[in-house]
Amino acid sequence: MEEFINLKHISKKFPGVTALNDVSLSLHKGEVHSFVGQNGCGKSTLVKIISGVYAPEHGGSIEIDGEQHTRLSPVQSQKYGIQIIYQDLSLFPALSVAENIAFHMMLPGGKLFKNQKKMVARAKAVMAQINIHLDPNLTVEDLTIAQQQLVAICRALEQQARVIIMDEPTASLTSQEIRDLLKIIADLKSSGTTIVFISHKLDEIMQVSDRTSIIRDGKLIGTYASDSLDKTRLTELMIGKSIESSLTPTTARQEKLLEISNLSVKGKFNHIDLTLYKGEIVSIVGPLGSGRTELCQTIFGMLATDSGQIQLENSPVRLKSNRDAIDKGIAYVSEDRMNIGLIMDYPIIENILATILKRIKNNIGLIDRNKSETLVNQLVDDLNIKTTNIYNPTNTLSGGNAQRVSIAKWVVTRPKLLLLDSPTVGVDVANKDEIYNIVKQLAKEGIGVLMITDEVEEAYFNSNRIIHMKNGEFIKEYSPYQSSMEEITEAVYG
Repeated sequence: MEEFINLKHISKKFPGVTALNDVSLSLHKGEVHSFVGQNGCGKSTLVKIISGVYAPEHGGSIEIDGEQHTRLSPVQSQKYGIQIIYQDLSLFPALSVAENIAFHMMLPGGKLFKNQKKMVARAKAVMAQINIHLDPNLTVEDLTIAQQQLVAICRALEQQARVIIMDEPTASLTSQEIRDLLKIIADLKSSGTTIVFISHKLDEIMQVSDRTSIIRDGKLIGTYASDSLDKTRLTELMIGKSIESSLTPTTARQEKLLEISNLSVKGKFNHIDLTLYKGEIVSIVGPLGSGRTELCQTIFGMLATDSGQIQLENSPVRLKSNRDAIDKGIAYVSEDRMNIGLIMDYPIIENILATILKRIKNNIGLIDRNKSETLVNQLVDDLNIKTTNIYNPTNTLSGGNAQRVSIAKWVVTRPKLLLLDSPTVGVDVANKDEIYNIVKQLAKEGIGVLMITDEVEEAYFNSNRIIHMKNGEFIKEYSPYQSSMEEITEAVYG
């Protein structure tokens, strides 16, 4: 394959940190090239160098179409056809599909007044290139996440993209939407577009990629033909050791913790019955929109029930708010840690203590600093949160460590029931393993855990029971000791 971009001896240093150390790799025309590695390994820094946001250290070079550069500016990068689709997509929600796709026509250098007819025609032409059929007049905020993803791809193509860098593009998509997106990626590849695919989902990496570059601690471990790797080998190369998967030991169901009877919320879920025991981990799997998150939010007092009953430790409870739930010993780790679970620019210590401020005040009503620091430092140690200072902003942490802060924020409340909504979204394989070890330890201490996950494999190896939920109803319950992972996956996503 013909080389398009050749990176040679790329290093990048920040105060006290070497983010990249002598990385050399190439991107070929018309290939899907995956970057993989743990959170904080240097993938994002490398992308920012390719896109012109950062300059590499002296001695590095970027060769594009045979031309050497010591660095690129963002404008140069775009002129070479390098486009990035970030996780947040960076679309304009109040504008139409056509306006988002052909936005450059409204920028300086484009027409003084927007020509809606021409923009719609241009948007339709770009969508036709990859066989997408969206109403160009729809407002983007009214689209699903998958449809917004397609708009972002079309916008990149409209700007003459030759390389499209996709950062965690499948994180919020259903299984069918993921299959559709991977097909579009294959179509882009066949048309000569280079795709850089960044994901923590190793199955997708091996399915969609021609080559995979593995980065660990800022260094390139190697670039491999993806069909020469399996999941075990890829994991070993990423983290420098193997991870053994084994079934979660069965628990003796002795004490009922949570009992839900005929619970319904109109338009969300219907007639849910569930019993969860102390020290048990139960996972709910199923497609997005099946009602899983809404069920957890109802148990946490965020949604009002239309019918049914919730009992905690054999006593009926009425939860009018999440404060009622917290007072009853229920904790909820939201999937959306960036916007709901944490205040990312606040210090780590403030995020962890936000749920127990009353408990850490001294006799005159002020926060007891020594008590607070002792408590948080102990949690940081127990949950292995990697930080140099608990007063650092939470947004300085990797995704895996930020998720542990989310868990710490609720563990500190000493909950009886822990609700985990997709606790490993955007987290690399090593951090996933450590987070699940934390969850299992909490269960050993008697906490009941109700967990939502899109990954059947994660549920299979980290739960005592698995419940398939679809269209607001429980379909079937599985035991990992009595059902195969393939059987459950086929039932849920087949």
